[in-house]
Amino acid sequence: MKLARFFKHLWCDEGDIRRVLPADAMNRLEARIRASERRHRGEIRVCIEAALPWDWLWRNAAARERALDMFGALSVWDTEHNNGVLIYVLLAERAIEIVDDRGLDRHVPDTEWKVVVDAMAVEFREGRFEDGLTRAIDAVDALLVSHFPIGDGDDVNELPDRIHVR
Repeated sequence: MKLARFFKHLWCDEGDIRRVLPADAMNRLEARIRASERRHRGEIRVCIEAALPWDWLWRNAAARERALDMFGALSVWDTEHNNGVLIYVLLAERAIEIVDDRGLDRHVPDTEWKVVVDAMAVEFREGRFEDGLTRAIDAVDALLVSHFPIGDGDDVNELPDRIHVR
């Protein structure tokens, strides 16, 4: 099993990401994040990794563990209202993880995040990666608008809107 996983990651690289999400799709997704963040006080980051780094594979780390690591590395945890959300995709395994900070976590149960992940997975299986990510960004946007609506003087963008590709 470990060997099969190793080969899956060996053959997946950033070119695979560019094939499923070309530059124009990335630009549309980033614009959607920017527009979303004008409607609430939260922060949305998207991280797409083609494959896990070798040391992560060697120790047989799970996609969830890597998503939590990227949540910290991309400073999603470091927002004023503790309401950042990371949408993490590990392309080699078609793994999807959503990590939310403690400010939002008190309002949104894991079952609600599972619905978002499951909807993305359906789109991904059908080859519609942009649609899946669009749907996820919109779902996160709705939750952030509901729990952290923007107020006067709140239009602060704390984190980059660009998609982190690795």
